[in-house]
Amino acid sequence: MTAPVTLTHLSVYPVKSCRGISVGAATLDRWGLQHDRNWMVVDADGRFISQRTHPRLALVEPALGRELMTLRAPDMPVLELPASGRAGPERMVSIWEDSCRALDQGDAAAEWFSRCLGQPARLVRIGAGFARAVPQARYPAGADVSFADAFPVLLLSVASLGALNARLATPVPMNRFRPNLVIDGCPEFAEDSWRHLRIGGVEFQVVSACKRCVITTVDQSTGTPGTEPLATLATFRRDAEGSVVFGRNVVHQGVGTLRVGDAVQVLA
Repeated sequence: MTAPVTLTHLSVYPVKSCRGISVGAATLDRWGLQHDRNWMVVDADGRFISQRTHPRLALVEPALGRELMTLRAPDMPVLELPASGRAGPERMVSIWEDSCRALDQGDAAAEWFSRCLGQPARLVRIGAGFARAVPQARYPAGADVSFADAFPVLLLSVASLGALNARLATPVPMNRFRPNLVIDGCPEFAEDSWRHLRIGGVEFQVVSACKRCVITTVDQSTGTPGTEPLATLATFRRDAEGSVVFGRNVVHQGVGTLRVGDAVQVLA
């Protein structure tokens, strides 16, 4: 009897490129999982900062409460910020080729991240005036996205990670790839051929392979960069354009709530 395919892990990453939070259930809003990549660190010019250039962000640990988001990092005081409501002066920020309106989260947050990263930095969040779309060439139907790189939700299977780890001298954990949805019960790389899914009561369109970068080489527990698993992935997981790919970008087709243990149905 074939084992069912199920959702075995849910993660949200409130601050782009900072540590994720494992949750038992998550609600989907217009941008993806609620709170996911709703905050972002920017430099003095408003350009986004990520682990690509600042691997220390892996050590910044958010915790979400009903009213507050708490941030902790080694050798740093605890920082508390409002999680509910959307307040702050508007400023323009840039992420990749997109410019968008965001809400500055104040001088205390700016001083905290500037000290943590050793350079001028500010924290911004999505506000009422925020508008950013997924790449139209990839998803002509149109959808909104938060401060995630390009798509609202990232999916990866346990079997695919196992296939990669079988090729590595030292296996890596799932958090190297920072997925939102982890699924189990399917063969390795089965997700490559999926086009349309239902998880719980929510449908998803599988849009594209996720192109991987140097963040996958950063140990998320220490903030230390290396060369693996990107070097090994490059030997057997390249797309037609030569990019290293692992995992799938998906777009939700409506709002709803996902729960660990939900059945995953492949519709196409």
